[in-house]
Amino acid sequence: MYQAVRRWFDPRELREVGETPDYRFSLANERTFLAWLRTGLALVAGGLAVAQFLPPMPVPHLREALAVALLLLGGTVAIRAVDHWARTERAIRLGEELPASRFPAVLALLVGLGVVLLVVAVLVQAARSP
Repeated sequence: MYQAVRRWFDPRELREVGETPDYRFSLANERTFLAWLRTGLALVAGGLAVAQFLPPMPVPHLREALAVALLLLGGTVAIRAVDHWARTERAIRLGEELPASRFPAVLALLVGLGVVLLVVAVLVQAARSP
């Protein structure tokens, strides 16, 4: 674990591994990292928006739970992004197969589940209102 985290902050270690790849591959890996980072920031912004602007929901503390879930998910996406970037860069330099990841599918399922829960909460609130 320590070495994985060290790779995030010490690009020299990555540059000492394998051969220097075509720069286009490294730049594509960096663009993918930045896209994931934007996704993480969007989730964090969504969590802050829910906490500050969403009216109280029919289920007690649902708003707060949703805000915390979005904030945690955003942080997880950011951490996962840097780890995947480092593992991919290492694989590119070593000429290995790129690391597989189930994270995009898990993230999509979590977001979809969140949407279903919100639709249920909106429908419950609509049914309760006069």
